[in-house]
Amino acid sequence: MSTAPTPYEDERGGAAETAAGFLAAISLTASVVACFYRPVRLAPFAILIALIAVALAKGRHSRLAAFAVFAAALGWLIGMSVAVLTSNPIY
Repeated sequence: MSTAPTPYEDERGGAAETAAGFLAAISLTASVVACFYRPVRLAPFAILIALIAVALAKGRHSRLAAFAVFAAALGWLIGMSVAVLTSNPIY
């Protein structure tokens, strides 16, 4: 009798991978909102959540978490630029 895992079992992620995917999605949402509303309040939160997602992600969500870090940094940059250029409050 063979005990090798089936291909379906290899693709299943654990709870940490699922949490990493959700955290990356939350970070992406906060990054987009930070582009238009109070970047100093939202962007550090988005960056922190994205870094936690990177620490948790190992499998299929690792690219999403890495993209979330990039998007959070870009959201901070764009949000700060828009806020300064339009004389809106940054925090």
